[in-house]
Amino acid sequence: MARSPTLAPVHPGVRRSAAAPRAAGHPRQDELDRIDRFADLMDSRFSIFGVRFGLEGIVGLVPGLGDLATLGPSAWLVWEGWRMGASRRTLGRMAGNVGLDFLVGAVPLAGDVFDVLFKANRRNARLLREDIERSARPGG
Repeated sequence: MARSPTLAPVHPGVRRSAAAPRAAGHPRQDELDRIDRFADLMDSRFSIFGVRFGLEGIVGLVPGLGDLATLGPSAWLVWEGWRMGASRRTLGRMAGNVGLDFLVGAVPLAGDVFDVLFKANRRNARLLREDIERSARPGG
């Protein structure tokens, strides 16, 4: 089944359709789509028994090193937000999501479940998209 590069809402199991409204002709559309694909890969590319998870959920199973290994890619997403001109408020929220994901994710077993459910990268991709699209609107 072909996967849409669109970003799903934070609610598990609910996907945004490919026809969902977007900023038409947005100058950063390709970058935003790339970030959506990255977030999907990290947080929800795979599914078992209806539970969606990504590379972060898999790599995070490795005690100690797994969460440290996924911190870099998650921090990259915040850096991309800074590079694209996201507001300080959005960057702070994104950094908070990464920090919370890292700290709670480090707790054995419970942290792994949290990683799968919290989906920090998807949240951050959504925050970034909303911020960038809002700033591109007239009067935004």
